[in-house]
Amino acid sequence: MSKPLENRAKFFSLITDRKLYDCLNQTVPILLGIFIFMNPFPATTIKEISFYSSVLIVLVLLVSKKNILSVKTPMGFSLIIFALWSFLSIFWALNVENTIHDFRAHLLKHIVLFFLLINFFNSRKRFYILVSIFMISVTLFSLTAMVNFYVIQGNPITKRFGITFTEVPINFIGSITITAMIIGLNILYQEHNKFRRMLFVACLITIFTATILTQSRGTLIAMIIAIACELFIKNKKIILVFFLIIVGFLMINFFQQRLLSFKSLTERIRINYLTFEVIKDYPVTGIGFGMQTFVQNIKQKDYLNRIPKKYLPVNVRSTHNIFLSIAVRLGIVGLLLFLNILFVFGKLSCHVVIQAKDDFIKNWGYATINIFVAYLIIGILEPLFLFHASAIVFYLIISMITILWQINEQEIT
Repeated sequence: MSKPLENRAKFFSLITDRKLYDCLNQTVPILLGIFIFMNPFPATTIKEISFYSSVLIVLVLLVSKKNILSVKTPMGFSLIIFALWSFLSIFWALNVENTIHDFRAHLLKHIVLFFLLINFFNSRKRFYILVSIFMISVTLFSLTAMVNFYVIQGNPITKRFGITFTEVPINFIGSITITAMIIGLNILYQEHNKFRRMLFVACLITIFTATILTQSRGTLIAMIIAIACELFIKNKKIILVFFLIIVGFLMINFFQQRLLSFKSLTERIRINYLTFEVIKDYPVTGIGFGMQTFVQNIKQKDYLNRIPKKYLPVNVRSTHNIFLSIAVRLGIVGLLLFLNILFVFGKLSCHVVIQAKDDFIKNWGYATINIFVAYLIIGILEPLFLFHASAIVFYLIISMITILWQINEQEIT
């Protein structure tokens, strides 16, 4: 045997050692936890190191013939089919380079994350750890960002929180904070220790304040619906108190001025008018998965000439709807494949809440549904897949429902 082959054999023989295998196996969820924790923060290096290190370890374990990764789930199959169509769009994309980049960085990476999460957080204890990490992360993000924005930078309280953020834009913040709020509420109702309950209440107040201060209409609507549904399930008596708090905020003058202004909503409608014109020219295949193609490669002037003057947008930077964003990039076929992912989510959700083995699975099933509804409401107004932080939340949500489905399946079979 040649020396390189001999060294390789020795290396993989080490992997088969139980202690080393357990160490590597335990390291993956730690690295993934770091990645999820750092998601809302502008810490690209830490996130890249933690994610790709976890991928590398899994690959090493797989090559050493350790059966540690399962892809056989209904959601996994739907994601793979969607990814295949997205990959094929490279061959007809208007911007091949951008499509290749975004397929790798904005889709393939996130699908890999999904498979890692459902395989390494596939128990009750680890599921609880995963959602707790996310909630604590968003709490710290909200607290530190508000202190920096309003105290250190000295911005007035009337200024929209997050308007200068680059990691997660202002209208995208709700996709992160509302997810954390629903998780926090669900944990709160399961917690009996008074000190920890007070701690979770403080977390919820911090996240709620940050969400309100964004002054985003889509976020506010999504939050009201999601929290009202969550409270209806958990404690109907508090719903009235919640609505009184919301009304109290709406009585503040600068909130009224912002929420009653429909200038930005009108601009979104105009941009989506242009989007429909592009879809009409590329109805089946779309213009390619690349997210910058819509801005950089379509002949905007030609499309603007088709639109009545009263519908002309001022500035076209992206589509302003998650479904139209998919349709314009991947065509009707891509949109149907994406809707299939939502259908599978609904199917798994029904299974989880109707055939739940116990209250843990049922409560988290309802919470995940509420989170998903809130996410899609914001997605009606914003292309949430455009930025990593908000896109990762989508894959976290579908991972949550898949993990709950897996746990329930294991226990009822």
